[in-house]
Amino acid sequence: MLKAIGAEDYILKNPLTFSEDTDLFRAIHLLLENKVTGATVVNVNNEIVGVISELDCLEAIIDGAYYGDISGKKVGHYMTKGVQSIDGIADLDILHIAKMMIDGKRRRFPVTKNGKFAGQVSTRSILQAVKDFVSEHDPKENSPLE
Repeated sequence: MLKAIGAEDYILKNPLTFSEDTDLFRAIHLLLENKVTGATVVNVNNEIVGVISELDCLEAIIDGAYYGDISGKKVGHYMTKGVQSIDGIADLDILHIAKMMIDGKRRRFPVTKNGKFAGQVSTRSILQAVKDFVSEHDPKENSPLE
């Protein structure tokens, strides 16, 4: 039964992260290189301060093109702030998180433990969990960040 699959087993524990001071084009390069659509932004205390997505990056490029300057932009200026995260993921099943993603139109949720960033669960994580439930795990399906 899918509801019995714990979400904790499908947390990406070392996902790509950025600081608010990361150069926007460095972030874009790393998103493309790692084939991910977004990343959590953390402060020096490893606390979540936002998320930067491909759409945030596109907004920055359009904004820069409109004003004639796209160099020197920082992730912190364009990231989405006030991001919902998941704490206590050990108590949740993948279907609950999938429903949260669908209802909130979200692709990923940062995961916290004791207020600190501990990883991320994404739509890819949920799809992997369901697929692994149905058939054997194929290592070729692993994220490049694992």
